[in-house]
Amino acid sequence: MTPVQRAEVERVSAEWVALKATLKGADLSGANLSGADLRGADLSGADLSGANLERANLSEANLKGANLKGANLTGANLRGADLTDANLDGADLERANLDGADLERANLDSTKLERAILYEANLKGANLRDANLTDADLTDANLDSANLECANLDSTKLERASLNEANLKGANLTYANLTDAYLWGANLTDAKLDRANLTDAKLEGANLEGANLRDAYRE
Repeated sequence: MTPVQRAEVERVSAEWVALKATLKGADLSGANLSGADLRGADLSGADLSGANLERANLSEANLKGANLKGANLTGANLRGADLTDANLDGADLERANLDGADLERANLDSTKLERAILYEANLKGANLRDANLTDADLTDANLDSANLECANLDSTKLERASLNEANLKGANLTYANLTDAYLWGANLTDAKLDRANLTDAKLEGANLEGANLRDAYRE
């Protein structure tokens, strides 16, 4: 690389760093940001509705209160991202990495989260009604007071997850692994728990009226 080329690369890199720092509240609706490097970017309050963020790197990004309705985030890296109060209604997060992400009070209504990694994620008070979490990893996640009504949690990993006071009415937990999970006071009315692993799960005060526990395993 010549000195001129190196200088140009450094200039572009500096401009990109500056841009990432000034995206707060930006209108990026419908933007094509596939594969973009947005590590640590401040996108708080930004409008990313309908945006294409497939395989984008948003690790440690600030997306607090951002609008991601209908956004494509398949395979995106959101490890450690702050998505508090974000709107992810109908977004596609299949195979996304949300390891340690903060999604407290986030709206994930009808969101696609198949095979997503949500290890130790904070989903306290989040709305996950009708969300598809098939085969997702929610090990050690905090889902206290979350709304998971009619959510699909087929084969989902929920070992040691905290689901105290969560609403799981009509949820599909077939083959789900709830080993050592906390479900104190949870609403499991009409939930499907057939063939689920409930070993050492804490179910004190949980409402299991109408729940299907056929072949559920609990030592």
